[in-house]
Amino acid sequence: MVSATTRDWPAILTWRSHDATRIESVRVQISGKRIKAHGRIAAAASGGAPAFNASYDLVTDDTGATKRLSLDVSLAERERQLSIARDEENMWLVTDHEGATREAYDGAMDVDMIFSPFFNALPIRRTDLHQRVDSVTLPVVYVYLPELTVCAAEISYGCSGPNGGDGIKLHSPVSETTVTVDGDGFIVDYPGLAERI
Repeated sequence: MVSATTRDWPAILTWRSHDATRIESVRVQISGKRIKAHGRIAAAASGGAPAFNASYDLVTDDTGATKRLSLDVSLAERERQLSIARDEENMWLVTDHEGATREAYDGAMDVDMIFSPFFNALPIRRTDLHQRVDSVTLPVVYVYLPELTVCAAEISYGCSGPNGGDGIKLHSPVSETTVTVDGDGFIVDYPGLAERI
């Protein structure tokens, strides 16, 4: 389901996990499909996973495709940084504590990150899926937290009602669910992950 209201930008969007162990808050600036975002995820230790804090800066191009993402993750015993950037040839340069690699990631135009409902808005907005009936399967550069593991993945999105009226079906490496989005394509509720507050 899509909320018809759109908001003034810039804005701060905040999500809380359904089990109250994580929170994500992001300042989002929008100009057309271009997004500039600065966000943070704070997670308590849960289910054997350690507590961590992640902060990120993201910039997309005019089509909404990710240009660069920089990410800092803090655990009790260490801090690590990760930088991901897409060049003019649509190749991705991934730089971390072990060095740099350059890969195509199956032609991905978007980055997705585990635990983050914000990043799902990138392909939804880029493909206007929140405004039309369609389904797409897209390659993404997928980031796992708190390990900062980066891999190629596919995510499928399917919208069966006009303006996302029945929600958007999502199939990712870690979830199969139906999300609700607002009129701007940002997640309102991601069952099993988080809801916007």
